[in-house]
Amino acid sequence: MERTFVAGVDIGGQTTKIGIVDARGNVLDQTTIRSDTYKDVNQYINELADAVKKVARQTNTLEKLRGVGVGAPNGNYYTGTIDNAVNITWAGNSVIPFTKLLSEKLNIPVALTNDANAAAVGEMTYGAAKGMKNFIMITLGTGVGSGIVINGEVLYGHDGFAGELGHTTAVRYNGRKCNCGKSGCLETYTSAIGMARTAREWLETGSEPSLLRQIDGEISSRDIYEAALKGDALALRIFDYTGRKLGESFADFVAFSAPEAIILFGGLARSGDLILKPVRESMNENLLPIWKNKVKILFSMLRESDAAILGASALAWEL
Repeated sequence: MERTFVAGVDIGGQTTKIGIVDARGNVLDQTTIRSDTYKDVNQYINELADAVKKVARQTNTLEKLRGVGVGAPNGNYYTGTIDNAVNITWAGNSVIPFTKLLSEKLNIPVALTNDANAAAVGEMTYGAAKGMKNFIMITLGTGVGSGIVINGEVLYGHDGFAGELGHTTAVRYNGRKCNCGKSGCLETYTSAIGMARTAREWLETGSEPSLLRQIDGEISSRDIYEAALKGDALALRIFDYTGRKLGESFADFVAFSAPEAIILFGGLARSGDLILKPVRESMNENLLPIWKNKVKILFSMLRESDAAILGASALAWEL
């Protein structure tokens, strides 16, 4: 029987999404399980395998599955392992032979990569990067992830972990402390959490009137976005500052891989021109003349509810 469907699995710290995908990028059906209720990896693998089989049966595709693609924090494409993913309860400071365990349960091939690389593969297979051979995917969420594609291949490096652009240095001295242990990482300024951090710092050190001062509790990037839409000057400056930091770093990224485009995905990308305008201006101000106004900045074309599953599933077509 021809195997014309794949499964995509996106593992997050709290939930895991599973979906069945056809060759046109349609998610036929999907389900979720918890990621954070298992201390033992074998319990989690059993639950995940059962969920894949269940959703495949519901779509009458179980016997037609070509393979399973998985996107996970610290997923290593070369080794098929999840390495030291401390935010996942059943992984922790261990090296989990993930593809081996899941493949044995399902009796079909399994491919694994980290979640940002999965997003890049998905964008190249189904989205805004379709037909592109050289681009960079930037995911702007609670952190800043990235996937680098050169000559049609995801860049993994010698150890499988290349592409941590969110942990390049945006502020060289006295930069913000990052969860990775470094200081001044791009992620600490341009993620959703980084934006909220900027807002708190500016509110505490200044007296400028702002709608953000009326918010009870923790300020979120969503609060900043809503205030900016209402013309709040401080919120608009936060977007400009965040976008300019991104643009400066993008100029450096262009210098090492000369991409056709940089594609933005995630919560902050949904803010449209509020983030795009300062990013584009700052990037072009800092580019070498040979690249000025040549590198496109695009928004992902993948529907957010399906994007993680699509990105992971795209890996499986190569199995």
